Amino acid sequence: MQVCLLASGSKGNAIFIAAGASKLLVDCGLSATETLNRLAAIGVEGCELDAVLVSHEHTDHVRGAGTLARKLKIPLLVSYPTCREIHTSLRKTEVIEFEAGYQFTFRDILIDPFPITHDACDPVGFLIEAAAGRVGVATDLGIATRLVKDKLQGCRALVVESNHDEEMLLNGPYPWHLKQRIKSRHGHLSNNDSSELLADLLHSRLEAVFLAHLSEVNNDPSVALDVATRLIDSQNLCAPRIVVGEQHRPSDIWAA
Repeated sequence: MQVCLLASGSKGNAIFIAAGASKLLVDCGLSATETLNRLAAIGVEGCELDAVLVSHEHTDHVRGAGTLARKLKIPLLVSYPTCREIHTSLRKTEVIEFEAGYQFTFRDILIDPFPITHDACDPVGFLIEAAAGRVGVATDLGIATRLVKDKLQGCRALVVESNHDEEMLLNGPYPWHLKQRIKSRHGHLSNNDSSELLADLLHSRLEAVFLAHLSEVNNDPSVALDVATRLIDSQNLCAPRIVVGEQHRPSDIWAA
């Protein structure tokens, strides 16, 4: 299994996941060309990809999705409502539609798309399971519901949102309406929110935690890392590796 955040932040998001014999992108918010460049930087050829899995329709998650899928002749896996939202960019694209809340099999992996709270038409997180274990992905969510916590139990690797520092957001340059949106139940998790979610998900076999979707304006990687580290250090468990996603280059890779 492998996980790498090719890009993470408000300007574009893409996650590379290898599980079993399958290689996926979760979201493609960069251009197709830049996505291929990021893959090459971690030693992955575009022709190795099997599909692009889409979490929701916001541009920073789907900007290059249709183009990349057509270029590589691979399917786009997307929920019914999200497909309707982005259909104009999917002409001549192979689409496999799924429904949030219902597991489905793709090649040799099980994908469980579960509903999350965000200001999109049908936002989902993902549990991706292969013979070697589970990877959980939950970014772009205003609150970590009980369903989110239940779905992400028992993973070997987690990708969780750590979008903003609450004080930096409050005192930062964003207009008030945008601050309210980010802080709302349909916005984004703060560093502290992310830490509270992790507190429910830590277990002795968790090997890696990726902190994703950090705001370049309202957060700092060292602050996000410190909050997560303090939470993990407070537990009497083997500490997982913590990887902080970046906007302009791929993160370190977790491989098992």
